Amino acid sequence: MPPPRRTGSAATPRQRDLRGLLAAIRACQACAAELPLGPRPVVQAGAGARLLIVGQAPGARVHASGVPWDDASGARLRDWLGLEPAQFYDPAQVAIVPMGFCYPGRGRGGDLPPRRECAALWQDDLLARLPRIGLTLLIGRYAQQHHLGAARKASLAATVAAWAEYAPRHFPLPHPSPRNTAWLQRHPWFERELLPQLRERVREALAGGRR
Repeated sequence: MPPPRRTGSAATPRQRDLRGLLAAIRACQACAAELPLGPRPVVQAGAGARLLIVGQAPGARVHASGVPWDDASGARLRDWLGLEPAQFYDPAQVAIVPMGFCYPGRGRGGDLPPRRECAALWQDDLLARLPRIGLTLLIGRYAQQHHLGAARKASLAATVAAWAEYAPRHFPLPHPSPRNTAWLQRHPWFERELLPQLRERVREALAGGRR
């Protein structure tokens, strides 16, 4: 099967600046026929951002608002990170680049996986335009699979528990969805031991420091 085609300008993303690339992403129609609510790419990035958040894909509420993490999952994530909304939504500080930019629809067990076209079309070109990232948060299995590859452990819990192995560049996390409350209850070490480390590293990254 041939690779998915980019839409819009004939210029490749590597020939565009960040602003132009973001405009191309937000205008993307590559998966229009496959998306139940149509395309509405949700992404946030600024050239000076020091913290990168890589999640799964927008949910229905985020699709409706166009604001990343504008739901209960986002409220819990901001609490985990120790960030107020004003800082979280400042693209000069925080880039939010999910594995899939558009809401993929629902399946039997919840939202469908992010569509693969997004990573193939845009991820490398977009991340290449974020040169000041000091810390990348990998939220959930799909982000960890893409960015950690064979370095992942046998389970998400094991990958998260081994967070120090991926420092200083990456920090794996479970998804903050309310659906994962039972997971958090089964793994009390996450809130007790890992969250203080996470908040410290987020502060360091936003201040420009690295370990």
